[in-house]
Amino acid sequence: MEFEPNATPVATLGRGLLIVPCYNEALSIPRLAEEIKDAHLGLDLLLINDGSSDETVRVAQSLGLSLIDLPCNLGVGHAVQAGFQYAVNQGYDFLVRIDGDGQHPPSEIHKIIAGALDADADLVVGSRFGGEQTLVSTRMRYLGARALAGFLSVICQSKISDPTSGFWLVKKPLFSYFAREFPTDYPEPEALAILRRQGYAFTEVPVQFRVREAGESSIKSWGTIYYALKVGLALVVDRLRPVNRRFAKGGSHD
Repeated sequence: MEFEPNATPVATLGRGLLIVPCYNEALSIPRLAEEIKDAHLGLDLLLINDGSSDETVRVAQSLGLSLIDLPCNLGVGHAVQAGFQYAVNQGYDFLVRIDGDGQHPPSEIHKIIAGALDADADLVVGSRFGGEQTLVSTRMRYLGARALAGFLSVICQSKISDPTSGFWLVKKPLFSYFAREFPTDYPEPEALAILRRQGYAFTEVPVQFRVREAGESSIKSWGTIYYALKVGLALVVDRLRPVNRRFAKGGSHD
């Protein structure tokens, strides 16, 4: 589904796709779709239903939204990778990813598009830190996120403040690589580490987050520390993986 374009800045990047992975987001989708339309982004919209057990598919279809309906709940990493594969197959030049729970206001997408135009980066991360307001649900989550950010910044040799943000703009050919190889256990932080090893670059842009429309996070307060430790171990293991020269930056990508 294509929304009315505000084409001048977007056209510089090429043809763009907005992907929205969804799991039990029937209550969030109507408002989110309306906000996307009102933002005049000039992007095609694709929802990816990750095996929802609620009315997500019915609501999306009633609104006339383009949809990939995965056969079961595979996890957000697989849902996002399906979006990358779709973007490759349909010949898009870049894509934006926001979550379906309403935490990422569509009006903030203009900021990461501007960041992509200003920076020579293959991925732009919308960070909840550094803006007018920082939205983190608990102090424990804040401390866990900051610890993970520091560790990942060392690994990547590039500063990152919000390694678990799913508010992304990804350019081609990086999403062509992610369409083939994308981490599914801890997709956001692992992807940052892997793309750096492949020779790609990322940057951050401060954006405003908001409280999710429905549902709740699967990571509880003390689970944040456990999550950070598990991700740290996964990042160390990722360092042992060989670089895929075929999909390194500047490679053939055939």
